[in-house]
Amino acid sequence: MRDGPAIRSRLGVVPQEDTLDNELTVRENLLVYGRYFGLPRKLINERTDQLLDFVQLTERGNDQVDPLSGGMKRRLTIARSLINDPDILILDEPTTGLDPQARHIVWDRLFSLKQRGVTLILTTHYMDEAEQLCDRLVVMDHGTIAAEGTPRELIARYSTPEVLELRFAPGTQEDAVEKIKDLSPERMEVTADRLLLYAADGDDFLARVHQAGIEPLTELVRRSTLEDVFLHLTGRTLID
Repeated sequence: MRDGPAIRSRLGVVPQEDTLDNELTVRENLLVYGRYFGLPRKLINERTDQLLDFVQLTERGNDQVDPLSGGMKRRLTIARSLINDPDILILDEPTTGLDPQARHIVWDRLFSLKQRGVTLILTTHYMDEAEQLCDRLVVMDHGTIAAEGTPRELIARYSTPEVLELRFAPGTQEDAVEKIKDLSPERMEVTADRLLLYAADGDDFLARVHQAGIEPLTELVRRSTLEDVFLHLTGRTLID
């Protein structure tokens, strides 16, 4: 590779699995990693202090890595990837396995980086994560590009503004499906426990459902999301 060291100095990488040095402290993980880039010790120390504060690990700086929670280790991995002050940060499923609180902390840190001008390239199976962090998306299905665009463009292109979710009493869903077909929804998906009706106006379609004498157990009108887009493009069958 031409100019390999110069290129790597502009990149930060957050792998899917944390590859931290468990026998070192939190601070030592950053200090050692900074030396890989040939950075001066004084600069590494300054950036270590800044990054520990950025990922909210200052108070754990002298702790061993091994007993840290999964969320703390993930934040440390992100801090380590930033020690060389990269222009581009590549993240492979950055919040997989984290609890909701830890995920939102990571999202907040990544969003702050984006605001500072760092380019984020990430893979994720969490559609809410993609919608939160990404300006442009590529949906992959079996190794090929199924669609690309901004979150808003993809929702407008492959879904409807709103989705009506209906649940029925056991044994009554099939009859409800046949009656709802007569109402000509823009799109209908039947799952094991509910019907998903895609419509421009969910409340209006729900009123039509009631007028037809159809009474679900529960009903919910929500906006379309990237998950609706992803499932429409790739299907609901489990992919290994």
